[in-house]
Amino acid sequence: MVSHQDIVAGQEASQLSGLQELQNPEGDLFLRFFIESGQEFALPAQGIREVLALTPDQITLIPNVSPVLMGVLNLRGQVVWVTDIGQFLGHTKPLDTDCQEISIIAIESQEITVGLAVDKVMGMDWLDADKLNPSLSASDNMAPFLKGEWILSEANQYLRLLDPEAILRSARWAT
Repeated sequence: MVSHQDIVAGQEASQLSGLQELQNPEGDLFLRFFIESGQEFALPAQGIREVLALTPDQITLIPNVSPVLMGVLNLRGQVVWVTDIGQFLGHTKPLDTDCQEISIIAIESQEITVGLAVDKVMGMDWLDADKLNPSLSASDNMAPFLKGEWILSEANQYLRLLDPEAILRSARWAT
């Protein structure tokens, strides 16, 4: 015969098991986002300094710089270059800046910080890097900045993993 205490103990064990799953997720933490063309990308969480939502006038335009640069922003006293990451990756459709807010992902490595302007930030997700596939369908402009891709569906939808180090160290900043 099952007593009330057995049922309560079973529920507590079930809740504890669910809590352990939340505390021990599989994979690594990534930030997912979309660019203007509708493609979805991810960045490893450990390389992200912060995510900002800024008005377009908070990005100061700089004349005579690389076409991939949108301008600069002041991030707590530090001047940070901002790029439309879609155009940086070779897409022709520019980010719509005629809006109330622009999402900026500030990535950082070894004292270098760059802001990536994106269309929409989706949030953080635990993803298994062991299931990452080579980026066979990526364009030549994009391929140097990818670590791989996850296949989301049979309809050729991909979640592409960007390499923040490759972006930060790119020669495209000077052209």
